Amino acid sequence: MKKMLDLVVTENNQLNQSYCLIKLTTTDHSPLPEMFPGQFVEVRVDGSPSTYLRRPISVNFLDKAKNELWLLVQAIGDGTRKMCEYKKGDIVNLLLPLGNSFSIPTEKEGQELLLIGGGVGTAPMLYLGACLKEKGFSPRFLLGARSKNDLLQLDDFARYGEVFCTTEDGSYGEKGYVTNHSVLKNTRFSSIYTCGPKPMMVAVARYANEHRINCEASLENMMACGFGVCLCCVEKTSEGNICVCTDGPVFNIEKLTWIN
Repeated sequence: MKKMLDLVVTENNQLNQSYCLIKLTTTDHSPLPEMFPGQFVEVRVDGSPSTYLRRPISVNFLDKAKNELWLLVQAIGDGTRKMCEYKKGDIVNLLLPLGNSFSIPTEKEGQELLLIGGGVGTAPMLYLGACLKEKGFSPRFLLGARSKNDLLQLDDFARYGEVFCTTEDGSYGEKGYVTNHSVLKNTRFSSIYTCGPKPMMVAVARYANEHRINCEASLENMMACGFGVCLCCVEKTSEGNICVCTDGPVFNIEKLTWIN
């Protein structure tokens, strides 16, 4: 059930020039609502005169031991830049949790699971990997970025599975795009999960379709309201136009029009 909550910032770590990692908890020490990998929150950004609507941010991680919600934020506009200025003790209003989630396989035997993330789209892959690990799976991660400096949370990912990387400039991992990485040639995966820039996800979806691999993608359409009212996030699917915020953001690629 979605709730509107005031949470308090426990940490705000600047990861590089563009990204910060915000950690929040409840003001009264009550447990955070249950959240699933792939879901998102809507953040009200106070103190930014040009930011009128909430900002949708993926659930990066849920630290149940510390009762903390992690949000990975890319500072690309007035709203997200203001969020990256949050300090410990600041109160932030969130609507959460929103959207659907990635599917967890019911069978463990023979499952080869690959989680592919690019840019800020790596955010939901961390919590998904943690949940898969908790269920007894051994996920692998394939993370893509422009350069070494844009690869984030590698130590966190390594806690839950083997990590592979690509960079466009070759400064870390294999040079090129995620769909060119050798792990895709060396392993037959049973399922792929992906989130990132649309061209990357389309390429991943086409690879999965060509090799008959089950694939789910978390779309990053603009989601201003989270309720399916503003119609900012409409996506064309095989079942007609849908709102990503309410029917997604996670879709099996068979439902999308990318592979047609």
